[in-house]
Amino acid sequence: MKLLFSILTFLLSFSLAAQDLSSEDYINKFHKMAIAEMHEYGIPASITLAQGILESGNGNSVLSVKSRNHFGIKCHKGWTGKKVYHDDDEEQECFRKYKKVADSYRDHSEFLKNRDRYSELFTYKITDYKSWAKGLKKAGYATHPEYATKLISLIERLNLAQYDSASKSGKRKIKKPKRKVRKEIFKSQNRLKFVLANSGDTYDKLAAEQSLWMWQLLEFNDLNKDKSLNKGERVYLEFKKNRSKSEFHLVEEGETLYSISQHHGLRLAKLEYKNRYKTGQELIVGQKVFLRKRKPKNYSAE
Repeated sequence: MKLLFSILTFLLSFSLAAQDLSSEDYINKFHKMAIAEMHEYGIPASITLAQGILESGNGNSVLSVKSRNHFGIKCHKGWTGKKVYHDDDEEQECFRKYKKVADSYRDHSEFLKNRDRYSELFTYKITDYKSWAKGLKKAGYATHPEYATKLISLIERLNLAQYDSASKSGKRKIKKPKRKVRKEIFKSQNRLKFVLANSGDTYDKLAAEQSLWMWQLLEFNDLNKDKSLNKGERVYLEFKKNRSKSEFHLVEEGETLYSISQHHGLRLAKLEYKNRYKTGQELIVGQKVFLRKRKPKNYSAE
């Protein structure tokens, strides 16, 4: 009976140990998720993976297994999602709880992108993982004095930097442009470079062709997520301007403020501001949409 109990105990402990992920297992399981977030938000996949490995213990920690929280993000003010309590720097601290791991990855991206204290990170190149690691520590992401060193060590030991040059699908690498580019590059009236989409094109596909990150192409075109493009749509390869040489645009049938901003190569936010319009507001055929700041009328003193 004792022998049977010992065997069962051994098998149970072996089974539990077999469930633990190694760093390599974690990378194989989640690298595409990190790459997708990189293209959406501009955070190096190497940094996301290294933080995930470090914060979740390769996905084996209680917080990551039971709450799908892979980045140790605490509740903070304004969090309205589910919560769970664990001992950390203090006893029974509040941590965020997610329905699935993908939610944790997305919240990590938004956590960094939407907080002012991390804004400096996005001035670094996406391949400069050392500056990102040091910047995270400087901004106070973690309290451990060796946090940046630990991230850099993981990235270099596990060769995570290779994922910083991957396309969104993770199946191909961003390559230097070849002499012959499939699409002709045009220039708008205000000297901005753009290409014309073919049917079936997406921003991810065009970004790979033009050796750009998808998040860059989305920002250039005032978007926040990938989408299919119609044949003939303009896709800008650099940031649009804040003003135009023309004073106004007369609205035609079917036009929107976004389509006008693409036609003239103007930032959508600036166009909305100049005209005091709200996003999605309908336009009337024949109305004027001002493309630059209106000059005040001069009145002579009587």
